[in-house]
Amino acid sequence: MPANIESILTEECGLVKDRPVIAGVSGGPDSLCLMETMRRAGYHLIVAYFDHQLRPESADDASMVEKTASKIGIVVEMGAGDVRKYADEKKLSIEDAARTLRYRFLFDLARKQKAQAVATGHTADDQIETVLMHFLRGSGISGLKGMSYRSVIKSFDPDIPVVRPLLDMWREETVLFCAVNGLRPRYDSSNESLNFQRNRIRHLLIPNLETYNPKFRETVLRMSHSLKGDYAFLMETLEHAWGNVVVSANDEIVAFDILRLTSMPIGLQRNLIRHAMQVLHPGVDIGYQTLKRACAFVNSPEATIPRIDLKAGLRMFREAGLIHICAPHAELPSDRWPQLQDENPISIGLGEQISLAGGWKVSCERWRLPALAKEQAEENEDQFQVWLDAAKLPAAFQIRARQPGDQFSPLGMDGHSQKLSDFFVNEKLPQRARDHWPLVCAGDEIVWVPGFRPAHRHRLKDTTSDVLYFSIQHSHEKADENPQS
Repeated sequence: MPANIESILTEECGLVKDRPVIAGVSGGPDSLCLMETMRRAGYHLIVAYFDHQLRPESADDASMVEKTASKIGIVVEMGAGDVRKYADEKKLSIEDAARTLRYRFLFDLARKQKAQAVATGHTADDQIETVLMHFLRGSGISGLKGMSYRSVIKSFDPDIPVVRPLLDMWREETVLFCAVNGLRPRYDSSNESLNFQRNRIRHLLIPNLETYNPKFRETVLRMSHSLKGDYAFLMETLEHAWGNVVVSANDEIVAFDILRLTSMPIGLQRNLIRHAMQVLHPGVDIGYQTLKRACAFVNSPEATIPRIDLKAGLRMFREAGLIHICAPHAELPSDRWPQLQDENPISIGLGEQISLAGGWKVSCERWRLPALAKEQAEENEDQFQVWLDAAKLPAAFQIRARQPGDQFSPLGMDGHSQKLSDFFVNEKLPQRARDHWPLVCAGDEIVWVPGFRPAHRHRLKDTTSDVLYFSIQHSHEKADENPQS
């Protein structure tokens, strides 16, 4: 038993002695060692045994665990699940199905018992096997660092951690501990089966690698410890970068500022995208090729396609200076730009304000100081407000959506017109925003495309003596005080 087990339990695992801990006990030497170690350290344990129903002798294992725990005054909770059936239904490997059902049982019990953590008997040998499994899958640093003493598996519970106090003990040490302390472990015959990848790594790969380096296990363990420090540094860097590049994030969509994202080193881009995917789909296994494809999409100068599929239903969109990573059924937000409720036009006159969809409002006012209007217009950086020469404009306007055949003469084209559809393409207005984008019209003429440009012939001129002012604001924006209103 490690001499520092007390500090591991308190400092590394973050456990306290006045709240229960669910200890997953299978009856093998590792889990019995876990149970007895934590009992001796004075923790309030509830032993949990899960029957995977894969072996005829599993009922005997359950009976042994119950008797052993009861003999030392520890409550035992039993659970069971048909792992083989679940694996077939969900198209999972037996190993993944067993882990899913076992952890689901453990965390359900932890919530029911208001436990502070779920404890498992993973040892240094399990750590080596886990690192090698991740290596064979082409994992990055997050996989090669291996398991931690304490971690949260959000797919099972967002708050209750799993703790692994025995990560520095070798499997043979737990066997010796049980022998010295009169504990009689059960040995799982399935641990010898080469049908399972972890067993092939344990019985074939590791012994073979030890012919190249007799200290192979110790070397891998040392590497995982080193990578944990590197990973902590990476997470600190990632957190800082996340705050700089993420525009918004919830459980359905993460939106990145594309210019800020592409200014980051490619390795940091990959980790930001990986983190976003894990926020939206905790536990998803993300390979290098998925991240490489995502980064290529992000960094392409002109995307020929607006979206790509990533993995597990997650999608990536490029739109209006943003990169969105979306959960399978998420809908991209539309309230970030003005939209009409439907195809019906809306009238607006001088001094009026009307409402659009998503909390946006349009207002129309007359300004009587042309010099001030020109000064404001020259300094203006908000494309959702405009000052127009009122000489050839009516007192009432229509706000409408685009129509087939619409033409527009934008400022800067000396009165030449173009198809409105071409204007939208040139200005890179997102496709899904175009059909209900509000257009300010005088009769059939488009006098302003909000967010972009006014019509050339209604621009302010040196001869302008009467000015109309339009603005579009979202309800959460504070309207500026208007000295001319």
